[in-house]
Amino acid sequence: MRQFRMLVRTITSLCILLLISGCWSSREIEELSLYVGLGIDVAKETEFEKNVAAQGGDYAKQKVVTATVQIAPGYASGQKSGQSGSPSAGKTSYSNEQLTGDSMLQIFRQFALRRDRPLIGHHLKVIVISKDIAKTYGLDQLLDFVLRDNDIRPNCLVLISHRRAVDVLSSDDPSRIPAFYLTGISNNSYLSNKIMEPVPLTKLDAQMQSGSSFLLQNVLSFKGEDKFSGASIFKGETTKFIGELNQTDLEGLSWLMAKERGGVIKTYNKQGFTVLYEIKKKKTKITPKVVGNNISFDVKAESEGWLMEDWRAPEEEEKGAYLRELEKNFTDMAEQQIDQVLHKLQHTYKVDVADFRDSLRIKYPKVWKKVKDDWDEVFSTVPITYKVKINITSPGSSTE
Repeated sequence: MRQFRMLVRTITSLCILLLISGCWSSREIEELSLYVGLGIDVAKETEFEKNVAAQGGDYAKQKVVTATVQIAPGYASGQKSGQSGSPSAGKTSYSNEQLTGDSMLQIFRQFALRRDRPLIGHHLKVIVISKDIAKTYGLDQLLDFVLRDNDIRPNCLVLISHRRAVDVLSSDDPSRIPAFYLTGISNNSYLSNKIMEPVPLTKLDAQMQSGSSFLLQNVLSFKGEDKFSGASIFKGETTKFIGELNQTDLEGLSWLMAKERGGVIKTYNKQGFTVLYEIKKKKTKITPKVVGNNISFDVKAESEGWLMEDWRAPEEEEKGAYLRELEKNFTDMAEQQIDQVLHKLQHTYKVDVADFRDSLRIKYPKVWKKVKDDWDEVFSTVPITYKVKINITSPGSSTE
């Protein structure tokens, strides 16, 4: 009996070992080029492309888009096995390579003609698209291959560059990998309402499929330095760039969104000294109202926070009347920001990127079905009232 049990256990163990023996189709990581960043620009051939074309190394294509791939450290073409990914003097810790064409898939296949290791997008961190090409082509066109490719991770970040995307994916700091750096900045959205909540590829795909207008974070660049500033507006029907919001607009927009965000409000006391309020808590409620064929919205936003910086005159005391005065000043500033962004959304661009449609869809589904096909136009005429309430719960620490 004991021998039979041991035989059963042995056979079971062998079966398990066969099942977990590894991936039969795996490829060694040393044999791959892992790209972590992808840039999409208006076509501009590199000197290499021009030179090889003059030698007859071209193929039938239109010059529509230039794609930049950022190769992760340690896997750049030509780097010897075992070589450290740390940059040496005058060398960067990443490699940017570019090709031009009219098909993203064909461009990626062309990389196989000049690289000894295949490109793999399993670890793609960020896609940067230039504003200029987004004016001409819809994001659904530019990202069609990316959305179909199973190799590309669906949670990679999507950003819009003011200038060329390749500039955003370049750095003068040899130790910095721009794709990782940009992802890190996006994670600071909890600290500032001037940074949008990150938009991954999956969320962007859902927004495009829904036909709703949407926003993507802007990134500016200068001499190898990057900065997040404002957001680009995309029309739902075309998925093309139509305009942008600045940093103050994003602050105003944050008061209209349910998501709790950090941030500061700056104002000046009656002596003209700088005073700053830091948002610790925020709650926003949007109430849609339908009377006959008339739609309207009422927004109520409440915030609790701290008085974190006060350049007041020495004779001023941070007590009741003074704090109430500051609360009113901060409230007025927040409502000015809301007024500014609503004017742009309803009258300049005529798009709803503040998700008012969601509250209407949930509370009045029948009404939503009637207006959803022309919602941006309807939204531009809808009355919106708003009220902000700010409460300073702590004047902060003081040496006094």
